[in-house]
Amino acid sequence: MRFRNSIGVINTPKGVFKSMKISQLPKKGINFLKEVRIELKRVTWLTKRDTVKYTIFVIVFSLVIAAFLGGLDFIFSWFLNKFVI
Repeated sequence: MRFRNSIGVINTPKGVFKSMKISQLPKKGINFLKEVRIELKRVTWLTKRDTVKYTIFVIVFSLVIAAFLGGLDFIFSWFLNKFVI
């Protein structure tokens, strides 16, 4: 089978897109959720302290960037009002 995407033609092996019976859908869904649960147990989650630390960092960084962009906006608008307009 050949399919076209944005970068060209992709050849796929036969049997990749098999038809599935509707009666298998609930079993496959339950199996998928069990596998998701197993994978989530393997995830290394951040500690509460790390989560708070990174959240504070993101907020401070966002405020610094906002202040920088606000300063640039003020300077450019002052420059335009003073010399151009």
